[in-house]
Amino acid sequence: MTIIELFQKLLRFKSITPDDDGAFDFIEEYLGKEWRCIKVDMEGTKNRFFYKKFNDKKQHLCFAGHIDVVPVGQGWEVDPFAADIVDGVISARGAQDMKSGDTAFLYACKHAKEFDGTLSILMTSDEEGEGTYGTIKMLEHLKEIDFIPQYAVVAEPTCEKIFGDAIKVGRRGSINGYITIKGKQGHAAYPEKCINPVHNFAEILPKIAGYNLDNGDEYFAPSKMVITDIRGGTEVTNVTPNELKLMFNVRNSTNTTRESVEEFIHEKLKGLSYDFRTTQGSFPFVTNKESKVVKAMENSIQKVLGVTTKQSTHGGTSDARYFGAFGIEAIEFGVINDTIHSIGERTTVKEVEGLTAVYEDLIKNF
Repeated sequence: MTIIELFQKLLRFKSITPDDDGAFDFIEEYLGKEWRCIKVDMEGTKNRFFYKKFNDKKQHLCFAGHIDVVPVGQGWEVDPFAADIVDGVISARGAQDMKSGDTAFLYACKHAKEFDGTLSILMTSDEEGEGTYGTIKMLEHLKEIDFIPQYAVVAEPTCEKIFGDAIKVGRRGSINGYITIKGKQGHAAYPEKCINPVHNFAEILPKIAGYNLDNGDEYFAPSKMVITDIRGGTEVTNVTPNELKLMFNVRNSTNTTRESVEEFIHEKLKGLSYDFRTTQGSFPFVTNKESKVVKAMENSIQKVLGVTTKQSTHGGTSDARYFGAFGIEAIEFGVINDTIHSIGERTTVKEVEGLTAVYEDLIKNF
């Protein structure tokens, strides 16, 4: 089976999260008996950890990805699960996110003749959904059995303009805030008898909206306070609101914590009557630029593609954050990211073959 035949095979599984649609059974058969498999399935989510020990060295490199895709939506010009090739382009759900990456590491790992240690593959059927029982559960199990990898390459699409131009060496976290400013509802004609939460908060809003909570660093842009929703009142003109509700999000670097965000808000709201809570959906991580996996990937990209890549932490979250939380030196590298989740998601044959070649070189020279 060629690289592109494998790619088409994976794309034809209708693996809408969290259903793998039989893909994991195929992958287990594809890798063959030389690869052992650990299964952790719960709450409708399937997780697979395939591994092969080439020798007894402690070095352990893991490739990671998800087999699930988002729903296809309406308006496709082609069958989103047909995976047909037209002029070197494959349009299909999951083409960029992330069955291209899955294909590349599955092919590279299967055909690896030698490696100085252990190669492994971690895959889940729930990354696009809540992910509660996905990658994190497999990593928890691997920790329990003392089999946590040293290094990880998550095959998410990372490139921006040119294939090979960016690798992710970290990700920002995500902190959500929910504020309710309390007031006293009344008639607009008698403002002195009301406590108007909008008026009371008005002078504070410019002090928090768009505010940089830190100055950033060589890895991260500043952590910015982004207001995402404000609402209050009864949608009439003669009644003042009883309360004002707002929400915000902070994509935080390692320089800003949930606790520091809470301290900032409490300081700004002094003197007001309010309720306030935060949640944190993900935590930031960064892999040192001198890490072996960073240097090795940069070298392979330069050697195979002739591109000098940059280190990035831009974008949202991915399962790479879970690897970082377990002390694993993790990076991400995959095809160009410009149509993920969209109608007509697509990538090229050239990119998938190039990504496979980069992974093969990484394994050979790691």
